Amino acid sequence: MTTSLTFLGATETVTGSRFLLEHDDKRLLIDCGLFQGLKKLRLMNRAPFPVDPASIDAVLLTHAHIDHSGYIPALCNNGFRGRIYCTHASRDLCRILLPDAGHLQEEEAERANRKGYTRHKPALPLYTEMDAFNSLHCFEAVDYNSRFSPVEGISVNMTNAGHILGSACIHVYDGSKNIVFTGDVGRPDDPVMNSPDSLKDADYLVVESTYGDRRHERVDPGAMLESVITHTLKKGGVILIPTFAVGRAQTLLYLIGELISTGKIPKIPLYLDSPMAITATDLFYRYNDQHKLSAETCRLMDELVTCTRSVEESKAIAARNGPKIILSASGMLTGGRVLHHLKLYVREQRNTIVFVGYQAAGTRGANMLAGAESIKVHGNYVPVRAKLVSIDALSAHADYVEMAEWLSSVRGQPRKTFIVHGEPQSQDAFRRYLADQLGWSAVIPSFGDSVQLD
Repeated sequence: MTTSLTFLGATETVTGSRFLLEHDDKRLLIDCGLFQGLKKLRLMNRAPFPVDPASIDAVLLTHAHIDHSGYIPALCNNGFRGRIYCTHASRDLCRILLPDAGHLQEEEAERANRKGYTRHKPALPLYTEMDAFNSLHCFEAVDYNSRFSPVEGISVNMTNAGHILGSACIHVYDGSKNIVFTGDVGRPDDPVMNSPDSLKDADYLVVESTYGDRRHERVDPGAMLESVITHTLKKGGVILIPTFAVGRAQTLLYLIGELISTGKIPKIPLYLDSPMAITATDLFYRYNDQHKLSAETCRLMDELVTCTRSVEESKAIAARNGPKIILSASGMLTGGRVLHHLKLYVREQRNTIVFVGYQAAGTRGANMLAGAESIKVHGNYVPVRAKLVSIDALSAHADYVEMAEWLSSVRGQPRKTFIVHGEPQSQDAFRRYLADQLGWSAVIPSFGDSVQLD
């Protein structure tokens, strides 16, 4: 019996998580994400999938974020007919995120065709909202810490990764060895999410390295938000926070709610302008065992925020003059309603744009933080004059020290560790840190690399 692993994404980049595990004549795909950021990466979403999707027996999903799940409808369109296994919360989140991703692609293609800023005649979405809905029939939810067999000869267990609701580390056992895929790993002291479970056994380890070369600021994120909001209010400005709809939106609502309820900032209009984030927030009631928020805290969050589901409600935000706080997806400014707010508020010095998560290379967020004087939105360039603030302390990813401390829970030493899901400098720094601190020998795979797991 032979087992091999091929790296089809998240190699020398933080997006496009896709790993092909082959055991005898069976094929498992761990994660099925979209590439985001740089154009050369985004074009990979349009390339033929490296193996025939019809030959894949099952997909194992670490969590619902689009860079891990967003290619699923395209995989189904191209012939995949197997089951997609994930936790219950991940399935429920994918029911929100995947149709939204299809809708946004249709919307962007329609706008590009109407305004003529596309080189493709006509511009077409990678998949539609209906394609995404159709793919949901393939999902099968499993419990944490409950072994199941997606194919003959393989057993799988999922443990909590602490990143977002439903996030999981995937433990694959092929009869002789454990192969662990960490997915994205949360922080031990996150204000909202529970800490990730310890790993224990791992003969082979595929580990993320998003913050492999950086430590998060050792500051109170609530105090930083208070400072930013207070400073902006004194200027009569607007605070716009590009928000990851699942995870960061809920943390921000909690922290801002705490600031308002304790009188540290005045009660000003607070908008959650993302139907996806609104629905994801509702799931916090259902999965209350996966986070630290009480039902009373969730209720307070609901009372303080105005949720705007319709396009008309979203447009009405701009019509309300005066200071306000707007949370709107997407977190890296790659699409969605936030771009309409960005066009309006990034032009004025009195406003503040607050980044609260990782900004992948090539995204608008990364370009702005790198000092771009203007950014392209909906085919036109807009000047960047607003104050830009980045709060790393709000990241949902463990930094390299937190990762190494968490990895130290592995019994013994993995035979081989593969570092993925990071920019090249981040991956290499994390490789060296693991060698220095844990004595582990780790490798950084390139796209298409295939290894035999002895």
